[in-house]
Amino acid sequence: MLIVLPPSETKVDGGEGAPLDLALLSFPRLTRPRRSLVAAVRRLARRPEEMAAALKLGPRLAFEIDRNRALATSPTMPALGRYTGVLYDALDAASLPSAALDFAAGHLAIHSALFGLVGAADPIPAYRLSHDSKLEPTIKSVWGSTIARELGERPGLVLDLRSEGYVALGTASGNADAHYLHVVSEGPDGVKRALNHFNKKGKGEFARALLTQGEDFASIPALLDWATATGFRLTSRPDGSLELVV
Repeated sequence: MLIVLPPSETKVDGGEGAPLDLALLSFPRLTRPRRSLVAAVRRLARRPEEMAAALKLGPRLAFEIDRNRALATSPTMPALGRYTGVLYDALDAASLPSAALDFAAGHLAIHSALFGLVGAADPIPAYRLSHDSKLEPTIKSVWGSTIARELGERPGLVLDLRSEGYVALGTASGNADAHYLHVVSEGPDGVKRALNHFNKKGKGEFARALLTQGEDFASIPALLDWATATGFRLTSRPDGSLELVV
């Protein structure tokens, strides 16, 4: 089973790891496109005004340009600890037991606009690049078919918790065992509605529970049985995607 999360715009500074080494990242077939994008981002960071426009950065976020300029020399930390924000606050990796972190290292990936799919334990630096950042080569042209191939050929269940923007950078639709997660709320009238902020919180809490359980579910029925027993309102839709009511 592979749990695929979206990244976040916000990230923790610093780290205790050595500078970026692309050879240490999971999914080694992505090394060449990673190298291409890292080089493109570092080149653009030498032109601060152009980078600010490409990444839609206001004056208060000018430090993000410095982060990108230092991609090759800044310290790294495990990817699961690098990201912050609603989803990652709910997941709260810092408080996970060691067994859950070990499980995450083999069963959780984060879809970065810069690095593609990275494993939870992969050492990465702080950076700024989003799915809709303007870059040459375009992010979609770099990742589209490459990420689709990685996810399409992944054995076992693939639980796709990404946002739509990142799904557009590489769909998992070519894998019959890949299932996209919709997070919705149910009002007093019984009508279900899509969420934004609480979508991320729900995904973070669900991912945390999966990591804490540490079970490599072999089928959707097994996953649904566990979810029901754990208190999650998780169901399968006719199109094969999953729906989580929070």
